[in-house]
Amino acid sequence: MDVITVPGPDCYHRDPGESWADYSTRRFALMEQTLQQHSNTVCAVIIEPLVQCAGNMRMYDPVYLKLLRSACDKYKVHLIADEIAVGFGRTGTLFACEQAAISPDFMCLSKGLTGGYLPLSAVLTTDQVYQAFYADYQNMTAFLHSHSYTGNALACRAGLATLEIFQQHNIIEKNQSLAEMMTQVAARFHEHPHVAEVRQTGMILAIEMVKNKHTREPYPWQERRGLKVYQYALSKGILLRPLGNVIYFMPPYIVTEDELLLIAEVAWQGIQQAVKD
Repeated sequence: MDVITVPGPDCYHRDPGESWADYSTRRFALMEQTLQQHSNTVCAVIIEPLVQCAGNMRMYDPVYLKLLRSACDKYKVHLIADEIAVGFGRTGTLFACEQAAISPDFMCLSKGLTGGYLPLSAVLTTDQVYQAFYADYQNMTAFLHSHSYTGNALACRAGLATLEIFQQHNIIEKNQSLAEMMTQVAARFHEHPHVAEVRQTGMILAIEMVKNKHTREPYPWQERRGLKVYQYALSKGILLRPLGNVIYFMPPYIVTEDELLLIAEVAWQGIQQAVKD
Protein backbone atom coordinates (compact mmCIF):
# COMPACT_ATOMS: atom_id res chain seq x y z
CA MET A 1 0.00 0.00 0.00
CA ASP A 2 1.32 3.39 -0.97
CA VAL A 3 1.36 5.55 2.16
CA ILE A 4 2.77 8.88 3.28
CA THR A 5 4.92 8.83 6.40
CA VAL A 6 5.49 11.84 8.63
CA PRO A 7 8.39 12.14 11.12
CA GLY A 8 6.99 11.48 14.56
CA PRO A 9 7.04 13.52 17.76
CA ASP A 10 9.44 11.12 19.52
CA CYS A 11 10.57 13.11 22.57
CA TYR A 12 13.83 11.20 22.86
CA HIS A 13 15.17 13.67 20.30
CA ARG A 14 14.11 16.86 22.08
CA ASP A 15 16.70 19.53 22.81
CA PRO A 16 18.28 19.72 26.28
CA GLY A 17 15.86 21.42 28.62
CA GLU A 18 12.97 21.25 26.14
CA SER A 19 9.73 19.86 27.56
CA TRP A 20 7.81 16.98 26.03
CA ALA A 21 4.91 19.33 25.32
CA ASP A 22 7.08 21.94 23.59
CA TYR A 23 8.87 19.36 21.47
CA SER A 24 5.65 17.56 20.50
CA THR A 25 4.09 20.87 19.53
CA ARG A 26 7.12 21.82 17.46
CA ARG A 27 7.13 18.47 15.68
CA PHE A 28 3.49 18.80 14.77
CA ALA A 29 4.42 21.40 12.17
CA LEU A 30 5.61 18.51 9.97
CA MET A 31 2.20 16.83 10.19
CA GLU A 32 0.42 20.12 9.52
CA GLN A 33 2.48 20.66 6.37
CA THR A 34 1.78 17.13 5.13
CA LEU A 35 -1.96 17.40 5.70
CA GLN A 36 -2.09 20.78 4.04
CA GLN A 37 -0.27 19.40 1.01
CA HIS A 38 -2.10 16.08 0.67
CA SER A 39 -5.50 16.54 2.29
CA ASN A 40 -7.29 16.20 -1.06
CA THR A 41 -5.99 12.63 -1.47
CA VAL A 42 -5.42 11.38 2.09
CA CYS A 43 -8.36 9.56 3.67
CA ALA A 44 -6.96 9.04 7.16
CA VAL A 45 -4.06 9.52 9.55
CA ILE A 46 -3.06 6.45 11.56
CA ILE A 47 -1.26 7.02 14.84
CA GLU A 48 -0.37 5.06 17.96
CA PRO A 49 -1.36 7.41 20.79
CA LEU A 50 1.31 8.50 23.30
CA VAL A 51 3.68 5.54 22.81
CA GLN A 52 5.12 4.14 19.58
CA CYS A 53 5.48 0.67 21.04
CA ALA A 54 7.16 -1.39 18.32
CA GLY A 55 9.20 1.72 17.45
CA ASN A 56 11.43 1.29 20.52
CA MET A 57 8.82 2.49 23.02
CA ARG A 58 9.27 6.10 21.98
CA MET A 59 6.88 8.50 23.73
CA TYR A 60 5.37 11.93 23.23
CA ASP A 61 3.05 14.46 24.85
CA PRO A 62 -0.78 14.34 24.55
CA VAL A 63 -0.73 17.84 23.04
CA TYR A 64 0.28 16.24 19.73
CA LEU A 65 -2.98 14.25 19.68
CA LYS A 66 -4.99 17.36 20.44
CA LEU A 67 -3.35 19.26 17.58
CA LEU A 68 -3.81 16.28 15.26
CA ARG A 69 -7.50 15.98 16.03
CA SER A 70 -8.00 19.65 15.22
CA ALA A 71 -6.01 19.38 12.00
CA CYS A 72 -7.90 16.29 10.85
CA ASP A 73 -11.17 18.15 11.42
CA LYS A 74 -9.82 21.17 9.55
CA TYR A 75 -8.74 19.16 6.51
CA LYS A 76 -11.63 16.66 6.69
CA VAL A 77 -9.37 13.65 7.18
CA HIS A 78 -10.28 10.70 9.40
CA LEU A 79 -8.19 10.02 12.49
CA ILE A 80 -7.43 6.36 13.26
CA ALA A 81 -6.04 5.60 16.72
CA ASP A 82 -4.18 2.31 17.09
CA GLU A 83 -4.80 1.53 20.76
CA ILE A 84 -4.07 -2.18 20.43
CA ALA A 85 -1.09 -1.97 22.80
CA VAL A 86 -1.80 1.26 24.69
CA GLY A 87 -5.51 0.76 25.36
CA PHE A 88 -7.29 -0.67 28.39
CA GLY A 89 -5.40 1.13 31.12
CA ARG A 90 -1.83 0.69 29.94
CA THR A 91 -1.01 4.42 29.78
CA GLY A 92 -2.84 5.43 32.97
CA THR A 93 -6.28 6.03 31.48
CA LEU A 94 -8.62 3.46 29.95
CA PHE A 95 -7.66 4.73 26.50
CA ALA A 96 -4.60 6.82 25.69
CA CYS A 97 -6.68 9.31 23.68
CA GLU A 98 -8.43 10.35 26.88
CA GLN A 99 -5.28 12.11 28.04
CA ALA A 100 -5.69 14.54 25.15
CA ALA A 101 -9.47 14.74 25.62
CA ILE A 102 -10.03 13.67 22.03
CA SER A 103 -12.03 11.01 20.26
CA PRO A 104 -10.75 9.42 17.02
CA ASP A 105 -12.94 8.49 14.08
CA PHE A 106 -11.75 4.89 14.33
CA MET A 107 -10.16 3.13 17.29
CA CYS A 108 -8.41 -0.23 16.90
CA LEU A 109 -8.46 -2.44 20.00
CA SER A 110 -7.09 -5.86 20.94
CA LYS A 111 -4.63 -7.36 23.47
CA GLY A 112 -5.95 -5.93 26.75
CA LEU A 113 -9.50 -6.48 25.54
CA THR A 114 -9.33 -10.09 26.76
CA GLY A 115 -6.57 -9.65 29.32
CA GLY A 116 -4.35 -11.65 26.98
CA TYR A 117 -6.26 -14.91 27.46
CA LEU A 118 -7.56 -15.26 23.90
CA PRO A 119 -7.06 -13.30 20.67
CA LEU A 120 -9.81 -10.78 20.03
CA SER A 121 -9.84 -7.47 18.22
CA ALA A 122 -12.40 -4.77 17.58
CA VAL A 123 -12.67 -1.56 15.61
CA LEU A 124 -14.82 1.22 17.02
CA THR A 125 -16.13 4.04 14.88
CA THR A 126 -18.50 6.98 15.01
CA ASP A 127 -22.20 6.97 14.31
CA GLN A 128 -21.53 9.26 11.35
CA VAL A 129 -19.37 6.59 9.71
CA TYR A 130 -21.87 3.89 10.61
CA GLN A 131 -24.74 5.79 9.04
CA ALA A 132 -22.74 6.27 5.83
CA PHE A 133 -22.82 2.51 5.31
CA TYR A 134 -26.26 1.80 6.74
CA ALA A 135 -28.69 1.29 3.87
CA ASP A 136 -31.02 -1.20 2.24
CA TYR A 137 -29.33 -4.31 0.89
CA GLN A 138 -30.22 -3.52 -2.71
CA ASN A 139 -28.21 -0.29 -2.52
CA MET A 140 -25.00 -2.38 -2.26
CA THR A 141 -23.35 0.13 0.09
CA ALA A 142 -23.13 -2.06 3.18
CA PHE A 143 -19.74 -2.49 4.83
CA LEU A 144 -19.39 -6.26 4.88
CA HIS A 145 -16.55 -7.88 6.78
CA SER A 146 -16.26 -11.36 8.23
CA HIS A 147 -14.04 -14.39 8.44
CA SER A 148 -14.24 -17.89 9.85
CA TYR A 149 -13.57 -16.84 13.44
CA THR A 150 -15.58 -13.63 13.54
CA GLY A 151 -17.40 -13.22 16.85
CA ASN A 152 -15.72 -16.23 18.46
CA ALA A 153 -17.97 -16.88 21.43
CA LEU A 154 -15.26 -17.92 23.87
CA ALA A 155 -12.99 -14.96 23.02
CA CYS A 156 -15.93 -12.57 23.29
CA ARG A 157 -16.83 -13.98 26.71
CA ALA A 158 -13.23 -13.45 27.82
CA GLY A 159 -13.53 -9.86 26.62
CA LEU A 160 -16.73 -9.34 28.57
CA ALA A 161 -15.12 -10.80 31.70
CA THR A 162 -12.19 -8.40 31.32
CA LEU A 163 -14.54 -5.42 30.98
CA GLU A 164 -16.38 -6.58 34.11
CA ILE A 165 -13.09 -6.62 36.02
CA PHE A 166 -12.36 -3.05 34.88
CA GLN A 167 -15.78 -1.97 36.09
CA GLN A 168 -15.69 -3.71 39.45
CA HIS A 169 -12.10 -3.48 40.69
CA ASN A 170 -10.85 0.09 40.11
CA ILE A 171 -8.15 -1.15 37.74
CA ILE A 172 -7.23 2.32 36.46
CA GLU A 173 -6.61 3.66 39.96
CA LYS A 174 -4.57 0.60 40.89
CA ASN A 175 -2.54 0.93 37.70
CA GLN A 176 -1.69 4.51 38.56
CA SER A 177 -0.26 3.30 41.88
CA LEU A 178 1.65 0.54 40.12
CA ALA A 179 3.04 3.09 37.66
CA GLU A 180 4.39 5.12 40.60
CA MET A 181 6.07 2.00 41.94
CA MET A 182 7.63 1.38 38.52
CA THR A 183 9.01 4.92 38.59
CA GLN A 184 10.56 4.30 41.99
CA VAL A 185 12.16 0.93 41.23
CA ALA A 186 13.66 2.25 38.01
CA ALA A 187 14.99 5.51 39.47
CA ARG A 188 18.61 4.34 39.67
CA PHE A 189 18.74 3.64 35.93
CA HIS A 190 18.82 7.40 35.31
CA GLU A 191 22.39 7.49 36.61
CA HIS A 192 23.64 4.41 34.78
CA PRO A 193 26.63 5.33 32.58
CA HIS A 194 25.15 3.46 29.60
CA VAL A 195 21.53 4.60 29.88
CA ALA A 196 20.61 7.66 27.84
CA GLU A 197 17.01 7.91 28.99
CA VAL A 198 14.44 6.32 31.24
CA ARG A 199 10.98 7.24 29.96
CA GLN A 200 7.56 6.26 31.17
CA THR A 201 3.92 6.59 30.25
CA GLY A 202 1.66 4.85 32.73
CA MET A 203 2.62 1.20 33.00
CA ILE A 204 5.10 1.34 30.14
CA LEU A 205 8.67 2.12 31.16
CA ALA A 206 11.60 2.03 28.73
CA ILE A 207 15.33 2.09 29.38
CA GLU A 208 17.49 3.17 26.42
CA MET A 209 20.97 1.64 26.46
CA VAL A 210 23.67 3.57 24.61
CA LYS A 211 27.39 3.34 24.06
CA ASN A 212 27.97 6.93 25.19
CA LYS A 213 25.61 8.54 27.67
CA HIS A 214 26.69 12.12 26.94
CA THR A 215 26.55 11.99 23.15
CA ARG A 216 23.79 9.34 23.06
CA GLU A 217 25.85 7.36 20.58
CA PRO A 218 23.99 4.05 20.23
CA TYR A 219 25.53 0.64 20.29
CA PRO A 220 25.77 -0.88 16.80
CA TRP A 221 22.62 -2.89 16.27
CA GLN A 222 24.72 -5.82 15.07
CA GLU A 223 26.05 -6.29 18.62
CA ARG A 224 22.54 -7.10 19.89
CA ARG A 225 23.15 -5.80 23.40
CA GLY A 226 19.45 -5.99 24.18
CA LEU A 227 19.48 -9.71 23.44
CA LYS A 228 22.16 -10.15 26.09
CA VAL A 229 19.88 -8.52 28.67
CA TYR A 230 17.05 -10.78 27.57
CA GLN A 231 19.18 -13.91 27.86
CA TYR A 232 20.41 -12.95 31.33
CA ALA A 233 16.91 -12.11 32.54
CA LEU A 234 15.53 -15.37 31.19
CA SER A 235 18.11 -17.29 33.22
CA LYS A 236 16.64 -15.56 36.30
CA GLY A 237 13.04 -16.37 35.40
CA ILE A 238 12.18 -12.88 34.09
CA LEU A 239 10.97 -12.18 30.57
CA LEU A 240 12.47 -8.87 29.37
CA ARG A 241 11.87 -8.72 25.66
CA PRO A 242 14.14 -6.05 24.16
CA LEU A 243 13.41 -3.72 21.27
CA GLY A 244 16.89 -3.30 19.87
CA ASN A 245 18.87 -1.68 22.69
CA VAL A 246 15.74 -0.63 24.56
CA ILE A 247 14.75 -2.67 27.60
CA TYR A 248 11.19 -2.10 28.71
CA PHE A 249 8.86 -2.99 31.56
CA MET A 250 5.26 -3.66 30.52
CA PRO A 251 4.04 -5.92 33.32
CA PRO A 252 0.60 -7.45 33.80
CA TYR A 253 -1.75 -5.50 36.03
CA ILE A 254 -1.51 -8.14 38.78
CA VAL A 255 2.21 -7.47 39.30
CA THR A 256 3.27 -6.89 42.90
CA GLU A 257 5.76 -4.44 44.37
CA ASP A 258 8.16 -7.28 45.20
CA GLU A 259 7.95 -8.51 41.61
CA LEU A 260 8.67 -5.02 40.29
CA LEU A 261 11.72 -4.81 42.56
CA LEU A 262 12.90 -8.17 41.21
CA ILE A 263 12.33 -7.12 37.59
CA ALA A 264 14.33 -3.91 38.14
CA GLU A 265 17.19 -5.74 39.85
CA VAL A 266 17.39 -8.35 37.09
CA ALA A 267 17.27 -5.62 34.44
CA TRP A 268 20.09 -3.76 36.19
CA GLN A 269 22.28 -6.84 36.37
CA GLY A 270 21.39 -7.74 32.79
CA ILE A 271 22.44 -4.33 31.55
CA GLN A 272 25.66 -4.60 33.53
CA GLN A 273 26.36 -7.85 31.69
CA ALA A 274 25.36 -6.44 28.31
CA VAL A 275 27.55 -3.31 28.40
CA LYS A 276 30.75 -5.16 29.16
CA ASP A 277 33.21 -4.79 26.29
